[in-house]
Amino acid sequence: MRGSIMIQGTMSNVGKSILAGGLCRVLRQDGYRTAPFKSQNMALNSFITREGLEMGRAQVMQAEAAGIEPSADMNPILLKPTNDTGSQVIINGKPIGMMSAAEYYRHKKEYIPHIMAAYEKLKKTYDVIVIEGAGSPAEINLKQDDIVNMGLAELVDAPVLLAGDIDRGGVFAQLIGTVMLLEEKERQRIKGMIINKFRGDASILRPGLDMLEEKAEIPVLGVVPYFYLDIDEEDSLTERFQKKQGLGVVDVAVIRLPRISNFTDFAPLEALEEVSVRYVASPAEFGEPDAVILPGTKNTIRDLLWMRQNGLEAKILRHASNGGLVFGICGGYQMLGEAISDPVGAEQGGSVNGLGLLPVRTVFEKEKKRTRVQGHFLKLEGILGELAGTEFEGYEIHMGESAAAQHESPLVEFSEMQGSAVLDGAQRGNVYGCYVHGIFDAPDCTRGFLRALLKQKGYDASDIQVTDWKAYKEKQYDMLADIIRENLDMNRIYEIIEKGNDAQCSL
Repeated sequence: MRGSIMIQGTMSNVGKSILAGGLCRVLRQDGYRTAPFKSQNMALNSFITREGLEMGRAQVMQAEAAGIEPSADMNPILLKPTNDTGSQVIINGKPIGMMSAAEYYRHKKEYIPHIMAAYEKLKKTYDVIVIEGAGSPAEINLKQDDIVNMGLAELVDAPVLLAGDIDRGGVFAQLIGTVMLLEEKERQRIKGMIINKFRGDASILRPGLDMLEEKAEIPVLGVVPYFYLDIDEEDSLTERFQKKQGLGVVDVAVIRLPRISNFTDFAPLEALEEVSVRYVASPAEFGEPDAVILPGTKNTIRDLLWMRQNGLEAKILRHASNGGLVFGICGGYQMLGEAISDPVGAEQGGSVNGLGLLPVRTVFEKEKKRTRVQGHFLKLEGILGELAGTEFEGYEIHMGESAAAQHESPLVEFSEMQGSAVLDGAQRGNVYGCYVHGIFDAPDCTRGFLRALLKQKGYDASDIQVTDWKAYKEKQYDMLADIIRENLDMNRIYEIIEKGNDAQCSL
């Protein structure tokens, strides 16, 4: 069997990414070489491939579910918003510059050859391509130059499944309204509908499903229950920020910056029973954490000023002065330094003082650093002393370069893809920072971090069990596949993949 299938949604955050990932896993389990594809992704959660190319994290998740190495071909256009009206535009894994929304829309049809070239490369290698749309195909103000929903479906001649989110209410109106706003040739591409995130007894929906099928003249291929699995999500709409975790022995506060990026760095910590990870956006939420983490951000200066204005900076400084652990990654590391300067306008221009907790000064440059790394922690002082020598893998993705004062201690040493050894990061007392994303993915790093905090609180940390993060994710993908098989009509979906737009949309 060779073919494709596309998941579109009635709006953003209806679960397209997770549904597509589930289909990737089911197809892999059934022996098909499968790859994900999303022509245009807007997200701050990104990833660096082994070739040093940048792509959206959702397609990385889907590639992992399919059991293949992530490739920038799976996401040829990535938009990383820097403010409310502009984004960094990344084509084929490489940034080409900043654009306003209006400027991007003027140029985006010029990128169709890049989209098609990437899709054709995947098509030559894989049996099935699982395609994810973006937002809604019924955004009538955007349809004329669409390259990610029905416009893409037509370009690659893909059949479509339309998903709606019942948990947010109005799912029948969502689905019917979307279908009614489409042109006839677009409606013909929709071979089935999916109701996602349902809580309760699905039999109660039967009268509504019958009416929905009658009015849309499209079958409902499944009702997927509301579930929570620990799977990477696309952007800051994630429910991870709202999830109320039980109070663990160790309390970790991650600062929820307005333009937070790569918050998947902390998923391994969230998976630990002993740890409560809270995403904090105001001084009132800060509490008395055992550790504070400053994450990555797409606009370091603006988010630093936001912390300064709303009072979180003062909370962090007080926490550090009391001997509390502070750890910064990428943009968070830059904030912990003495100063940040943007002479080339990489983000917004200007200069600003940092928190002054680390002896580094950061200067932004036009060229973005994108590389995978392997390395280890150097000799450490303070709470994290026992992490010394611990090995890790991760990636760098940043615009700035941070220089430490002379005679100061770097945090880590690693080798880049080119093989060159690099000293990175800084430490002072119980404050640490570096550029490495994914540093907690290594079980030994997570274990060492937890042991240090437990010992600081007087607990016996001699027998800490930490799940291997890769094995843990594999289990999550298998559980997702079980949910997809149980609740979607996979026989009909296989028929749609095999026959494409010739598949009959019979009720």
